[in-house]
Amino acid sequence: MTLISYIKSNVENELFAYIGGVIRDNGGILMKINAAPDHIHILSTLPKNISQSKFLEEIKRNSSRWIKTKGKNYTKFAWQRGYGIFSVSSSGLNSISNYIQNQKKHHQKISFKEELICLLKEFGIDYDEKYLWD
Repeated sequence: MTLISYIKSNVENELFAYIGGVIRDNGGILMKINAAPDHIHILSTLPKNISQSKFLEEIKRNSSRWIKTKGKNYTKFAWQRGYGIFSVSSSGLNSISNYIQNQKKHHQKISFKEELICLLKEFGIDYDEKYLWD
């Protein structure tokens, strides 16, 4: 998820905990969460009782409403309309968890946009770039 208004490090841990609560309240289990300056990665199970889009909508809606209470820097906060969901095999969980843990360092070398396009190409996923960034 890309951020329109950047999240400052002083609220990251609270935001992560809040998102973890939203995930739990919707039947998911948070495994790892971290943010770079312009986006967030979440590794969680998907609830069985709601769709992927509804799950992300709940996370985005609730966390956006919550962060707006964190001061003047966030009064106009909004998540980007889109999102990406990728499945991970159980054998890949440690690798993805480590990636998320170290994403700030990782994104000093490659931007989120560059990385996403590389992933889409690597896995043969058709896309139209005009729909990726709104």
